[in-house]
Amino acid sequence: MFAYTYVAKGRFELLDKPKPALQDSRDAIVRVTLASICTSDLHIKHGSVPRAVPGITVGHEMVGIVEETGSAVTSVRPGDRVTVNVETFCGKCFFCQHGWVNNCTDPNGGWALGCRIDGGQAEYVRVPYAGQGLTRIPDTVTDRQALFVGDILATGYWAADISGINAGDTVLIIGAGPTGICTLQCVLLKRPKRVIVCERDPQRQAFIKEHYPQVLTVGPESVYEFILAHSEHGGADVVLEVAGSPETFRMAWQCARPNAIVTIVALYDEAQTLPLPEMYGKNLTFKTGGVDGCKCAETLALIEQGKIDTTPLITHTFPLKDIASAYDLFENRRDGVIKAAIQMEG
Repeated sequence: MFAYTYVAKGRFELLDKPKPALQDSRDAIVRVTLASICTSDLHIKHGSVPRAVPGITVGHEMVGIVEETGSAVTSVRPGDRVTVNVETFCGKCFFCQHGWVNNCTDPNGGWALGCRIDGGQAEYVRVPYAGQGLTRIPDTVTDRQALFVGDILATGYWAADISGINAGDTVLIIGAGPTGICTLQCVLLKRPKRVIVCERDPQRQAFIKEHYPQVLTVGPESVYEFILAHSEHGGADVVLEVAGSPETFRMAWQCARPNAIVTIVALYDEAQTLPLPEMYGKNLTFKTGGVDGCKCAETLALIEQGKIDTTPLITHTFPLKDIASAYDLFENRRDGVIKAAIQMEG
């Protein structure tokens, strides 16, 4: 089978590899039908994910059809259409029992697929702990509707959930990339008083205005003044930082009112610092990733009910044989791309 592979820092290649096989009674083999490229894949490519193992198949956003299950897997069966969770978790350790599945103590716990073990930008993928890692897609939900459930939508849902958003709040979301838009959709479910999105790219600002007309937008050059003019207490009540640059990291705490919550959703290529003397007296609460992606059934139900729709994010679709072109488009943000989907043949 063909699989897009992390060969070395700065280099991915489409290689012919053996089809994966069950290694444990809790495994499942999934025939991938649709995958997509995530910014985290680019972080692996550029060496910003130290845990990533050269030689692995990349990709952690995918849906597919269960082809084979181990004897201990009872929640799904061959023929089921499923979402695949970005995180592998045992469901039994201290952290899993508290819903903190990103910190699962199993050797394969946390972000494993497409990072430490073979992922899903391939025709087939082996999913460990399939009872937790796979969620059956309702018959009325398409593959494209379900594509982001296991990763960026799980991230947005988790971020909104931990941010303590109340009905009277002004919420600032920094970054209108794919994860930022998924975060926005999940924040809107909380019904805050006001949502503001800060985004540099005019095309992405236009996307927000078209699809979410109730949301205010602003560029980074005037965000501080805008927040002061559109909040009651000298800043946002909740800030979610989804952009991932040193400038936006600083912007996040500067735009927050005293005693606000700042949720760091983004992944950074380098260490960030907090100038504590400058921040003294703001009394901020910081919440940081990674995502505890164990609410896939809930988000699928919201999709089925029409309360979440991430399909407009899929702006381009490529066959697996052209995945290098898809990466080039996505990484260089050409042609208005938001997300590039990879359609498997057959």
